[in-house]
Amino acid sequence: MRWLLCLIMVSLSSGLLRGQAIAALPQGWGLAAQYPGDVGLGTDPDVLLAEDFETGQLGDLAQRWSNVSNRDGQVLAFSADVPAGSRGKRSLEMTATLGENTGGHLYTRLPRAVDTAFARFYVKFPDPAAYIHHFVHLGGYNPPTPWPQGGAGERPRGDERITVGIEPHGHNGRYPPPGAWTFYTYWHEMKVSAGGRFWGNGLSPVQPALVPRDRWQGVEVMLKLNSAPEQPDGELALWLDGQLVAHFVKGVPRGPWTGMGFKLLDQGGEPFEGFRWRTSPALKINFFWLLHYVTENAARQNKVSNPPCLNRVRFDHIVVATRYIGPIKD
Repeated sequence: MRWLLCLIMVSLSSGLLRGQAIAALPQGWGLAAQYPGDVGLGTDPDVLLAEDFETGQLGDLAQRWSNVSNRDGQVLAFSADVPAGSRGKRSLEMTATLGENTGGHLYTRLPRAVDTAFARFYVKFPDPAAYIHHFVHLGGYNPPTPWPQGGAGERPRGDERITVGIEPHGHNGRYPPPGAWTFYTYWHEMKVSAGGRFWGNGLSPVQPALVPRDRWQGVEVMLKLNSAPEQPDGELALWLDGQLVAHFVKGVPRGPWTGMGFKLLDQGGEPFEGFRWRTSPALKINFFWLLHYVTENAARQNKVSNPPCLNRVRFDHIVVATRYIGPIKD
């Protein structure tokens, strides 16, 4: 596992970040390295959420998650497939069946609200992979709720809501399914989309981070809120298998920023203005949403006329913490 992690880190750092000027953030092993196989990680004082699906039955998930979506009992199931380094024996599989349901979710309020959060999960898209509509989210609601709120197409107030999704995106079919990792973000300074609505702004790395098929991948997101209402010092970052592949912070070069979002650049472009995620310190990060949402529209947007009926994804080793988590250490 250790040599594989090093190989992945070297490969990714040579291509995805390229010339991006990035402030120092950790890479490689993190908090999880202190707990081989993630055993006991949930007891660490810096951990807000830990889920490995090893406890109880499906019905018991509602005791640990404040909102569970499993339409007709057909979406959620345990799988014996687990990522390398895991000491466990099962993961959670979500199946979206076109014409019957749009997938499902697990949602929870965090035990305490914070200004900076790291969310790490392992994910696998079994073949045949398909394009999805929306995926895993981290963010904050003011006031907090025990269920995921709506707001699609609406720009939130700066004291009301922040949502950051990390999602496979096909970019109109340019990338093979399920797509490339892209942030899908809602906050009070997002740009307006065509037609006057506010759909999530997509934020992409310098180089496309294609989502592998039929292979477990560790995905970690950092969301750091701005320190004061007038300060554009909020940040957003993405790691894949312990390698930093994108860091959105004030001053990094970006391409044109439209209602579709923007892409980081090697050089040139414009310096990113930075994130003023919020206008009130009362708005904090207080929820995590494990979501697998699939619709026919996702296929149409990516020029697929006959998408697969069954759309499966597997999740495992979910951790939300106040510091960098890193990969599972075996």
